[in-house]
Amino acid sequence: MQTVVIVDDSPIELTLYGHILKNIGGIQDILFDESAAALQWCARNVADLILLDYRMPAPDGLEFMERFQHFTGKNDTPIVMITAEHDRYVRHRALELGAGDFLTKPVDTVELRARVTNALRVRERSQLLSERAVSLDEEVRSATALLLDRECEAIFRLTRAAEHRDQDTGDHLVRIGLFAARIAGALGLSQDEQDLLSVAAPMHDIGKIGTPDEILQKKGPLTRREREIMKAHTIAGYDILRDSCSAVLQKAAEIALAHHENFDGTGYPYGLQGARIPISARIVALCDVFDALLSHRPYKKPWSLSRVTAYIEEQDGRQFDPSVVAAFRKVMPDLLAIRAGNNPNQTKLASEQFDANRLLEA
Repeated sequence: MQTVVIVDDSPIELTLYGHILKNIGGIQDILFDESAAALQWCARNVADLILLDYRMPAPDGLEFMERFQHFTGKNDTPIVMITAEHDRYVRHRALELGAGDFLTKPVDTVELRARVTNALRVRERSQLLSERAVSLDEEVRSATALLLDRECEAIFRLTRAAEHRDQDTGDHLVRIGLFAARIAGALGLSQDEQDLLSVAAPMHDIGKIGTPDEILQKKGPLTRREREIMKAHTIAGYDILRDSCSAVLQKAAEIALAHHENFDGTGYPYGLQGARIPISARIVALCDVFDALLSHRPYKKPWSLSRVTAYIEEQDGRQFDPSVVAAFRKVMPDLLAIRAGNNPNQTKLASEQFDANRLLEA
């Protein structure tokens, strides 16, 4: 059922138009002999077609259309203006305001029926196209999301494969992504950037796939030559990930290359300093150290939380970007919750709801 609103200050004309339209079938006509009342109704309801007389007490047909233009979501409503006027200005102005057709008084019955039928047919087809466009958009979004999910899963599994020699390191990868997203949020980065970091950050050490086990799992200190081999994982990771059309892999390459650069310029591989280090790498640098120091490694026992936080404060402005350290302080309760097995993306956390002090060791 399509709705046709008819606006004319003549009760006789209204009755006539309504009678003619009833013979079309499949429509509901709503009649107004006051244009102001019609405007109020149109503001709250949806009309499939408006038959509008030009010469009426204020607002007249043109003023009606001017006000109607400002109603949200009404731009595609067809309007047929009915007028006895032959002034070109009226017709030109009505066209500028969105009139799609005209009828001249006295209205011919056949012409009225034909124009209304054609306008409603166009309206119906337009709505069908709009609905199809929305449906296609939803299908594209769904397909794109599915592809992204599969891409992320494949990337994560390959990253885990590169780190399969140490299960704790595998868990470390998951945490780094969650940590990075939380700190990025505290820094004011967009939700898209947070989501990208959560997927890209776990690939920061993928270059270690080429690092020998005897170096990765060595329990004692590394020799100078072994340290140089270990440092090469940054460039190796970048070489593996670069030149991809994937935004995730592009971000991962950026992080892999620069996550061992220090804020004061003393890091590697290129000794970048301050803002020359991508913010993604500055974030992951702190996340990586925070989680690694709290975790068991072949070459060390886990540090206490108090010792780790003291180290991070000590390196504020040296190894770590001060703004990242400040963001870290804000979200540390959430990071600790993640380490405890709770994902703040699924469980609402607030600093006052989480007692970080209970995890501090004497």
